[in-house]
Amino acid sequence: MDYQAIAAAVFILLMVLFIYLKRKKIEVQKIFFPLLYFIMYKTKLGLKGMDSGAKKIPGLLKTVSFLGVVLGFLGMLLICFELLRNTFNLLLKPGVAPGIQPVLPFEVKGVFFVPFIYWILAIFFIAVIHEFSHGIIARVYNIKIKSSGVAFLGIVLPLIPAAFVEPEEKQLVKKSLRAQLSVFAAGPFANIIAAGLVLLLVSHVAAPVAGAAFDAKGVEIVNIVPDGPFDKAGIKEGELILKMESKPVTSSINFTKDIATHSPEERVVFTTDKSSYAVELGKNPKNESKPYLGISTKQHTEINPGFKAKYGSFVPGAIEWISGFLYWLFILNLGIGLFNLLPLGPIDGGRMVKAVLERISKKKGAIIWKYISVLFFILVLFNVIAGFL
Repeated sequence: MDYQAIAAAVFILLMVLFIYLKRKKIEVQKIFFPLLYFIMYKTKLGLKGMDSGAKKIPGLLKTVSFLGVVLGFLGMLLICFELLRNTFNLLLKPGVAPGIQPVLPFEVKGVFFVPFIYWILAIFFIAVIHEFSHGIIARVYNIKIKSSGVAFLGIVLPLIPAAFVEPEEKQLVKKSLRAQLSVFAAGPFANIIAAGLVLLLVSHVAAPVAGAAFDAKGVEIVNIVPDGPFDKAGIKEGELILKMESKPVTSSINFTKDIATHSPEERVVFTTDKSSYAVELGKNPKNESKPYLGISTKQHTEINPGFKAKYGSFVPGAIEWISGFLYWLFILNLGIGLFNLLPLGPIDGGRMVKAVLERISKKKGAIIWKYISVLFFILVLFNVIAGFL
């Protein structure tokens, strides 16, 4: 067990201890208790900042928040379509990865692994942006914020830290549909915008700097699908792909492009840092006309000797760490922002759909919303379970 896993285990123990010490002040929302639940610890932290932010440019914030509603429904259509498509593929095509996985700092089957330090910093950043945006837009529409606080999503154990703001529901339901949707969409919209800003920072700053500090030296195999083409050829995780046929492999982007020029069932020789292997390419589960390797990879780099001679070892290490953090910050902001747009139960997308349906018909809208919510809960649960199986 490395230091990242130890730090993650210690953090979870501290969360459990915090919940125990504050047990008289916490609230538990039982989603699928005791397998799935949500723990809330209420405070007044950040409420003054939300008031201050809402007063500065209320007109602009209302306009931007409405754009968030439009983007929110478009994002909802996208994530719903992808979830349905992926579930269909899971049922009919072998080898397809689940569309939704828990994001955790543990390398176990069925989990989308993120190194702990990156994970905890990114989750904190994402949660603050998400909830602060809800709070500011609520205050723009003169909706009182009763409390803010920390929360924990429990999957048997409290695993994922989060944050929340609690608007005054009686005021919220009396506001216009536009106001309600603006408040609900604010969090996911903020995360998606943050992902876009991080992407710009990576492409215009981090990538050029990293390009000067590091040289691309092959593609590392980080995961091999059991019984896939690479697994059958005897290739192991951690090997570096250096050549494909006689062509050197340096960039992971070019490697992907070169693979696409080959056909399923074609035999291709790959040279790694360990040996050479003749691999019979498979058929891609998502498109059988395209080749399939049954692996996931990442770019392998080495420090540029000239850069190291000029700046030493610390600077390249810092650049590598920051680049990695920005990568995960982008992925998690986008993923969590889109996930929150699912028309599911108490999350933002579910509340958006419920608000619209109940404006059309209070009684029938609530019933339709429950059916939609249950459907997507089953789809999410199926994808998560499929990952573990």
